Amino acid sequence: MSKATKPETMDFPYDEESKKFEKIETHIHNNSEDASFWVANEIAQLIRQRQKQGKNVVLGLATGSTPTKVYDFLAKFHKEEGLSFKNVITFNLDEYYPMKSDSIHSYVRFMNEHLFDHIDIKKKNIHIPDGTLDKEDVRDFCNAYEEKIKQAGGIDIQVLGIGRTGHIGFNEPGSSLKSKTRLVRLDRVTRLDAASDFFGLENVPKKAITMGVGTIMDAKRIILMAWGEGKASIIEQSVEGKIRESIPATFLQHHENCEFILDSAAASSLTRINTPWLVSECDWNDKLIKKATLWLSEKLNKAILKLTNEHYNEHGMGSLVAEIGSAEHINLKVFNELQRTITGWPGGKPNTDDSQRPERKAPYPKRSLIFSPHPDDDVISMGGTLLRLVDQGHEVHVAYQTSGNIAVFDDEVIRFLDFATDVQTGNKELEKKLMDARQFLSSKSPGQVDSPEIQKIKGFIRKGEALAACRYCGVNEKNAHFQNLPFYETGTVKKKPHSEEDVQITYDLLNKIKPHQIFAAGDLSDPHGTHRVCLQIIYEAVDRLVQEKADWIDDCYLWLYRGAWQEWDIADMEMAVPVGPKDMERKKNAIFKHQSQKDAAMFPGNDQREFWQRAEQRNTETAKKYNQLGMAEYEAMEGFVRYKFK
Repeated sequence: MSKATKPETMDFPYDEESKKFEKIETHIHNNSEDASFWVANEIAQLIRQRQKQGKNVVLGLATGSTPTKVYDFLAKFHKEEGLSFKNVITFNLDEYYPMKSDSIHSYVRFMNEHLFDHIDIKKKNIHIPDGTLDKEDVRDFCNAYEEKIKQAGGIDIQVLGIGRTGHIGFNEPGSSLKSKTRLVRLDRVTRLDAASDFFGLENVPKKAITMGVGTIMDAKRIILMAWGEGKASIIEQSVEGKIRESIPATFLQHHENCEFILDSAAASSLTRINTPWLVSECDWNDKLIKKATLWLSEKLNKAILKLTNEHYNEHGMGSLVAEIGSAEHINLKVFNELQRTITGWPGGKPNTDDSQRPERKAPYPKRSLIFSPHPDDDVISMGGTLLRLVDQGHEVHVAYQTSGNIAVFDDEVIRFLDFATDVQTGNKELEKKLMDARQFLSSKSPGQVDSPEIQKIKGFIRKGEALAACRYCGVNEKNAHFQNLPFYETGTVKKKPHSEEDVQITYDLLNKIKPHQIFAAGDLSDPHGTHRVCLQIIYEAVDRLVQEKADWIDDCYLWLYRGAWQEWDIADMEMAVPVGPKDMERKKNAIFKHQSQKDAAMFPGNDQREFWQRAEQRNTETAKKYNQLGMAEYEAMEGFVRYKFK
């Protein structure tokens, strides 16, 4: 084992009975970092073993966000533990076509920056598909690539990620089991997922050179990694579903030595995690009872209080009925728990019994601090709650953690500079800024980093929009805090790791405001997104305050909201704030204040709708689910989970 081995603290069911629906060996880790360390350690062990034998190791390597931590650990093993890569031969899975090797989007550049420049691998042992070839030369290159793999002795460990379509490498749906290295046309979903890196779908190549499914299946061992809830559905289909060409990853069920390495979020749809009562006897606790009862209610489309003993028995929960006594007892217990999560007073209702409410009645009014990773996440994700806090007299602060500057279209810069020069006619400095901006942007290539001046202007645009939204919602402008955390300010989609400076800025703001409640974006399951980094920074700052026993921290609640793409499961929600028709309109109007993100967003992800549309649907669906479970009918609802300080 590596010297840096970490203890694992997994509590996931691993017995054979619980895994009976899984057709691929699957290992679940608490988080992507622990999982990445495990994979890196497996690779390092094989390298050392072969070195002792005087033999080479042949690795098949992947690109994208999933394996980056693995490469970080391998580089660390080389630097700190002397792990040599002189006996390592590598073959990369794929490359966009056409693609210059020095492009910021090139996988050649990716591999150099993330791994090869940091280890002692021989350059002659590195093989990556060539995106610069003339089209008529591609077929011969692909045949030669296959031959080189054979001459090297075949791939010992093939590292894979997985796309939302179930593609491995760039083997899109429809790829055959016997396919070899070849030129392929990329699926629209795959191109949409890559659009943020290329600053727009129109800039994403439509083709790629990829190892085939057959090439991958020839590897002696395959390790597929997946992180985050966004991969949960396709992982469940790949591991537990039927083998089919529409999901190429299901072909891996045929491989005799294939493992899926997952973090807890990516594994969340597997039967043993999502519905463990269907595969084995459960150790029933309050959280699992609630989850199982809500699942049963939704599955049968019956309100909680209408469930019977027979319903529980027929769906793998007979032991729960035996333990609790009857369906009626279970139903009433869960119904009351769920009902107590609903509150129209997110800051606590004064002069009332708060023993069954999610928030305390005192003090009143409270100081509420809302952390917004981007300048619009506050109103998109919890705008109804923000408005309710203001209306009920609480002192509301909003901390905009990043500038959000890379999400502003270039045309917006020209528009604002045009306006400024018209207002100040004859201002030579402004006129020069406008001329310089026009010149820079007219020659800017897709993905090129903006000049510091352009980045600053884009940041000002988003700051102005955030202040407009604050004014609309009734938040005092002096309570809007623009942190501009340094980790974000790279001008590119790829960010720096967060640092002590980021944590200190957050720590200082918390100590200055001393809030009674904190709201933060709880998208920690995304291992590489801005939301995740922003939340980690908050956690570190809060943990430091707890350790220092700050005089106010014990009287503070931290509530986590979700982003524009997803919502908490009803079973996880600990506070649900109803949003009426009038407040939903107010929330949408607050979102509209972010004009640079209106109509089209720079990074829409896989959902092309505007943010207000996503938020409206998400909130109305939450209310509908509560209603179907037997709760009162509301227009919309925003959900929160409480983070408990250690």
